[in-house]
Amino acid sequence: MVPDLISSAGPARVSVPQDVPMKRDVITISDLTNAEIEEIFALADEFLEQMATAERPHQVRGRRADAARYLMMSLFYEPSTRTRFSFEAAMVRLGGSVLGTVDPVTSSAAKGESLADTVRVMENYADLIVMRHNYEGAARAAAEYVGIPVINGGDGGHEHPTQTLCDLYTLRRENQSLKDLNVLVVGDLKHGRTVHSLVYGLARFNANIIPMPAKGFELPEQVTRRLQEEYHCRPYSKDEVFGSAEDMPQIDVVYVAPGSSLHMSVVPRRQMGDEFADEGSADATARRARPPLTFDVCYVTRLQGERLAPGQTLGRDYPVIDRKFLRGKRYTETRVLHPLPRVDELGYDLDNDPRGIYFKQAAYGVPVRMALMAKILGIVPFRAAEPLAPRKVYANAQGLACGNARCITNHPSESRHLTPKFWLVKSARMLARCVYCETDTVVACWGRLPDRRISTDFASIETLAPGDVVLFASEDAARRAGFRPDERPRRA
Repeated sequence: MVPDLISSAGPARVSVPQDVPMKRDVITISDLTNAEIEEIFALADEFLEQMATAERPHQVRGRRADAARYLMMSLFYEPSTRTRFSFEAAMVRLGGSVLGTVDPVTSSAAKGESLADTVRVMENYADLIVMRHNYEGAARAAAEYVGIPVINGGDGGHEHPTQTLCDLYTLRRENQSLKDLNVLVVGDLKHGRTVHSLVYGLARFNANIIPMPAKGFELPEQVTRRLQEEYHCRPYSKDEVFGSAEDMPQIDVVYVAPGSSLHMSVVPRRQMGDEFADEGSADATARRARPPLTFDVCYVTRLQGERLAPGQTLGRDYPVIDRKFLRGKRYTETRVLHPLPRVDELGYDLDNDPRGIYFKQAAYGVPVRMALMAKILGIVPFRAAEPLAPRKVYANAQGLACGNARCITNHPSESRHLTPKFWLVKSARMLARCVYCETDTVVACWGRLPDRRISTDFASIETLAPGDVVLFASEDAARRAGFRPDERPRRA
């Protein structure tokens, strides 16, 4: 029997949050500073200490009352098991409530409703949205439409920041420190959003990244460029790190973090004219004398079949990590992680091997997400919160479009009202990075709206308001938009 909510004394009192914290969204791992990540981990430790059992120290049990005033909306446009259930379990164990949809066929998305309209309505029903979408940048777009926090539960092949928090937390619990860890990242590195978030997080905490991709599924060029230019990882060739090791056939490069001691032990080949140092050189002797590099972590990922192009197939050489693979001396103390689900890339013979900690990794997802939501909702405020430095955003419907076909700005329903937005990134060439999916596009020139002139002088673009600038991928595109070359002489 449902109790009456209105008594003779009047309406029952309800608990309504009074101090609403500044809205914080977590769309990429870059939305959190290192200090904030450490705070999340410390709070997750507290939850484990208070709620885990002696038999299962990695699992939380019971229910708190911290989030009793809050309701989480679980908005999943793509299949999920661990992310969805761990978020919902985390909210319930924190004391809150959950609403959600897990199948777009049962929602108004099946009727053609735009993401913008959906989340604007959902904002009226919840205090927090956790969202997964098959289009990249969808979570960022959703966050722009609503005044409540949005947490990205995975957007296409872009990022999966909360999985990275779980991964980093697992490594910290198992290894005490992330610094100097040698992390072998295996499988589909091209489409794996967990990998894209993870390598940025590893670099920030001074771990070394060793990609071992399936053939044709290497890390995207813009990810490796960011590792080098933004996170200051130094790429070394396989020979520079492993010498002439023959057991590393699928490894070509190692990204060494700037604060890692591996910088000191790697002996780079000294180029002498057009020839590298020969085997009798001091460098070669030092390489032979160096102890073999061991792997602290092997992070395995499945083939992201749902992201393959039509007709794309995979050969039989997809790497399989099992006890046979891990039999060498490099893997004696290796911890094997996998974001799951697995298909054929992770051997079941590792389930009872102490090196396989992927089920423990999944369990840690609950206290980590409890801690994240407690911080985002202001239940336990961030002590070290630092506002992100503002960046100029260039947005104009006449100019550049995101070149990523899977970007939310190219979605049939969203493109009608969502204008592409970009940050400028200085690299070997000027790049426009999509605010939503973070895909980089080369900028050939830009136009000044006041006089509709084209310029390639990117130094002077800073003098104009972003609203007066239109970015173009080519001069032809600028001409078609009605802009003309700037024929005025440049100042010396």
